[in-house]
Amino acid sequence: MKSPTLTACVFALCALPRLALGYPLDAYEQTGMLRLEAYRLAQTGKVSGRLLAPGAQLEGKDIQLRLIDQPDFEIPAPDAALSASLKALLREDADGYAIAMLDLTDPAKPRYAAHNAEQNQNPGSVGKLMVGLAWFQALADAYPDDTAARDALLYNTHHVADAFIRSDSHKVPFWKPGDSEVVYRPIQEGDDGNLWTWLDWMMSSSSNAAASTVMSQLVLLAHFGTEYPLSAEAAAKFFADTPKSKLSGIYTKAIQSPLTRNGLDVTKLRQGSFFTREGKARIPGTNSVATPLELLRYIVKMEKGTLIDPYSSLAIKRLIYLSEGRIRYASSPALRRSALYFKSGSLYSCKEEPGFECGKYKGNVRNYLNSVTMVETDEPGRRLQYIVVLLSNVLRKDSAKIHKQLATDIHELMERDHPIREASPDRKPTLDDGSDETAIQRAIDEIHAGKTAAVIDEIDSDE
Repeated sequence: MKSPTLTACVFALCALPRLALGYPLDAYEQTGMLRLEAYRLAQTGKVSGRLLAPGAQLEGKDIQLRLIDQPDFEIPAPDAALSASLKALLREDADGYAIAMLDLTDPAKPRYAAHNAEQNQNPGSVGKLMVGLAWFQALADAYPDDTAARDALLYNTHHVADAFIRSDSHKVPFWKPGDSEVVYRPIQEGDDGNLWTWLDWMMSSSSNAAASTVMSQLVLLAHFGTEYPLSAEAAAKFFADTPKSKLSGIYTKAIQSPLTRNGLDVTKLRQGSFFTREGKARIPGTNSVATPLELLRYIVKMEKGTLIDPYSSLAIKRLIYLSEGRIRYASSPALRRSALYFKSGSLYSCKEEPGFECGKYKGNVRNYLNSVTMVETDEPGRRLQYIVVLLSNVLRKDSAKIHKQLATDIHELMERDHPIREASPDRKPTLDDGSDETAIQRAIDEIHAGKTAAVIDEIDSDE
């Protein structure tokens, strides 16, 4: 029978005084992202907003670069048995998938599995990882030995949404102190946010408007260096007076050279163009490509702290720590208690076909769905750490559901390969310790699951 305390707390969403508030939620004062404070308050019922999965509640100090002490780490040769097990999970549609997986659970014995891992595909919104890399590279170039100056620029520089956002349907969270709830809507011209907020909107909400805004600011930062930021008037004049060919040259160098400088192959990984039509029209780019293996190499470099430098690597990892609604691959119930570092993107298109009804993630011309996911599981007797990069193009099937099932299957595979060990006696209690607080959290998890199951983000289009 439920205790009176449990019943009262579940229906009133009462405050849980020992509930861990996770990064990025505990970084509001550091970053100025209003979403973080709103979500923190939502966890205690003080603001109406999303309840987070247990895996989204790490503290900032818990998010670390796991290979920082192994700067010479290299992805090993493919493990034949693990690769075969992975391919078997793809069943009859194996030809429609390209996947690379790295198991880092035992740091002394890393395992790499691959299937079509060097197959190229348009990354869709996964390309925002490359925008993040380019931004932090330009920031490091401007302030190579001064991370305090980088922090100050990100926190203090505000930008008001302009024409570069046109047009985008992705919704982002809006909240200000005193509001009773978080509001989700597309970014509109005139919306204001500091640079941390724009980066967060780009990564956590996958807003194309935010991505194109970050890209426009990247052009300015790369060109003006320490003279950045410019006033809105000066920036508008620069974009209006500079020939498109020159703007394109500045942008191309700013978005692509960081890949080469960081040991990545631009023929296998690059974001070519802006994410909005207005951005593409103002600053022409090129096409975008990605392979699972090169995306995996990106994540490994981040974990080593060699994606630019440790400051930049950790900033990018924290930006992709998933504390928004869990969708697609990340929506698997098997992952709810795991910390996820996640970026996903989709592109689909349809043509007339007898007996076929076009739908989201169900294209019959192309049906790209791409996910980059790092999973960190910490539970009694078992810790898992693995990275999965999954690119798919399985026509006519709901790829979002398939990715969700694959996430479950892969996690079960990792659990079988790393059985539970006896928990250490000095280990701190977890949310599975049987306490009232645990029961409360489980009940909240159930409410959260029901509340967010229908939350699907907008189509990620790179066209």
